Amino acid sequence: MLKGEHAVPNKYTEETMKLLTDLVSIPSPSGNTNEVITFVEKYLSELKIETKRNRKGGLITTVEGKDQGRHRMLTAHVDTLGAMVKEIKSNGRLKIDLIGGFKFNSIEGEYCQIETSSGKKYTGTILMHQTSVHVYKDAGKAERNQENMEIRIDEKVHNAEDIRALGIEVGDFVSFDPRVEVTPSGFIKSRHLDDKASVAVLLQLMKQIKTENITLPYTTHFLISNNEEIGYGGNSNITPETVEYLAVDMGAMGDGQSTDEYTVSICVKDASGPYHYGLRKNLVRLAEENDIEYKLDIYPFYGSDASAAIRAGHDIVHGLIGPGIDSSHAFERTHQSSLENTAKLLFHYIQSELVL
Repeated sequence: MLKGEHAVPNKYTEETMKLLTDLVSIPSPSGNTNEVITFVEKYLSELKIETKRNRKGGLITTVEGKDQGRHRMLTAHVDTLGAMVKEIKSNGRLKIDLIGGFKFNSIEGEYCQIETSSGKKYTGTILMHQTSVHVYKDAGKAERNQENMEIRIDEKVHNAEDIRALGIEVGDFVSFDPRVEVTPSGFIKSRHLDDKASVAVLLQLMKQIKTENITLPYTTHFLISNNEEIGYGGNSNITPETVEYLAVDMGAMGDGQSTDEYTVSICVKDASGPYHYGLRKNLVRLAEENDIEYKLDIYPFYGSDASAAIRAGHDIVHGLIGPGIDSSHAFERTHQSSLENTAKLLFHYIQSELVL
């Protein structure tokens, strides 16, 4: 560890929660992320932090360090789950096709927004076709799938022609109402905390580096990726000098998991296999030396931008940490203490020695 006088102050937590609330309120399903990337771009521009977009539409910023021959890269993704219009139905409703790995039952009854290719936006609700228990005997038993679920649009429409007259067509993006709420007890519950919680933490980290004039030991790149939910957000724009690549993404909770909503989760293995053992041990050491609460965990059905980068053939040391998120890929929740512990570990990590 390269010792310094800087530490993550609690004053950043309230700002992080506010920033996170703003981020989850911006629709950004994978494939339609320009609005949220523009928001992030503006946020960093106001801090006099230079950024550039890659051809995929992600955002990159680079902080030069003392050692410019060996680099680090940190990434978090701003794209979310969502859907597209699959079919305009004869009953004046929409069939949808999912974007990202989640189940239809997790969005039943959810308010949504349909954005046309011309930029018009319409609201609606995602419902079972057999919703009314007064009409459908099997309303509770019918399978929640693409055939049975549809969008009821908040417009006077009766058939497919009425829908098309609004400008809605196959391929239009559908985003889900986040219903974000911050509780007095310090929880934030919302859709899309995966991975906008980590994006908020990284943006606050970049702000701290800038405002406190922190000199990093190694040139460090920050990538806000925008295609992680479909598998390839952070597997490009990795410089040949990059030694360590750390994905910052949610920690998954459930039966048999150690991750919780109050600590930073350090992933040792996911569906792609083990993460780099040396980097994992360094992260644990940093957490223990700096009184950071953490959990080690395995996510059995999970892949990250770091594992995507490994699969793409990059010769890097890869790792994965993040705040613990309850009910992932549904209506999620975490606590401000998890964001704080994640921020603290990242702060000390970017000032530590490389493991190689």
